[in-house]
Amino acid sequence: MEITTYMLLIAFGIAFVMGAVVNKTNFCTMGAVSDWVNMGDKNRFRAWMLAIAVALIGVLILEGTGLASVDSTLPPYRAQGFAWLRFIVGGMLFGIGMTLASGCGNKTLIRIGGGNVKSVFVLIIAGMFAYFMSKTAFYEVLFHPWVVATTIDLGSYNVSAQDLGSLTAAITGEEVGISRSFIGAIFATLLVVIIFKSAEFRKQHENIISGLVVGGAVAAAWYFTGGSMGDEWKETAEFLDEIPIGVATQSFTFINPMGETFFYAMSPTNTLLISFGMAALAGVIAGSFVYAVISRSFRIEWFSSVGDALQHLIGATLMGIGGVLAMGCTIGQGITGVSTLSIGSMLALVSIVFGSALTMKIQYYKMLHEDEATFIKALISSLVDLKLLPSKLRSLENL
Repeated sequence: MEITTYMLLIAFGIAFVMGAVVNKTNFCTMGAVSDWVNMGDKNRFRAWMLAIAVALIGVLILEGTGLASVDSTLPPYRAQGFAWLRFIVGGMLFGIGMTLASGCGNKTLIRIGGGNVKSVFVLIIAGMFAYFMSKTAFYEVLFHPWVVATTIDLGSYNVSAQDLGSLTAAITGEEVGISRSFIGAIFATLLVVIIFKSAEFRKQHENIISGLVVGGAVAAAWYFTGGSMGDEWKETAEFLDEIPIGVATQSFTFINPMGETFFYAMSPTNTLLISFGMAALAGVIAGSFVYAVISRSFRIEWFSSVGDALQHLIGATLMGIGGVLAMGCTIGQGITGVSTLSIGSMLALVSIVFGSALTMKIQYYKMLHEDEATFIKALISSLVDLKLLPSKLRSLENL
């Protein structure tokens, strides 16, 4: 078997397991934000944080033992150019979009496997705009000028990369590898302590399993693409020079692969266009589908109204644009990127959570105060709830 085919099967296989487990355990990043914001329940959010901790520990082991390196990746999480505004704007757009579209990129795939036709629509639209962002002049015209203008060249400050280890090494003069191990170990330990400090969460076996599996899947992908097998893959893959997509050290992310899938759909006979991310995308759908059939939870679902369809259209558009602009989604930046200790990934993660939480709050106020809840009033009251504005500015009662 050719190494390229083998790597694609590995991507599919790991993602298949992740898709089945995520469907079974209801691991959902948007749901995690919703539970926290609307009900004060942090258990699914802790599952998300557990996935980050597991993926981070995996990277620490891989780099510490020399089994793999995540210095040069697709996308470049540790790039020397710190495009801070890109991460903020892209993350917020994605967070708003995933809330309007009923789920992030990963959840969209899970829902497709479970029979949700609305999510097929979201996949197509998000993929189309991800394609526009990565393969046409759309990004160059609307985003590239201000992204470049606001990007900080960390090299001019003698910082080798935009991860916490490199930043610490530049300050202390310590070796980068040692700094990464030290900072990473502290970060992972703090996460684990905070997560399992909750006695309630310690009883949430499905949430614990989902965090372990999703984080482990991210670490496994880093191992296969960033280790010796990945090096062989990069050297022998036929499409490395001709079509440079999908052959790199990488782990799971789902918005850009949606764009790659849209691109491939235009030339379905050209198998050179099939990337690691596309194989992973198919694996998540397949795993979710198999679990849905076995558990008899497969259900066909369609839009309830024109307004519902329009909301999903807007959400999918923002997901496609924001996901590429932020260089990842709740999985791609929120877990995969953060596992590299990238400050850009952490900034994108915070922006995604904020964009989603704010959108949920606004929807909440619009629903409870139909007659008097203008967008501005709902926005101000939402910002008060998020403690970003003083309570005296509240214009809508929090019921």
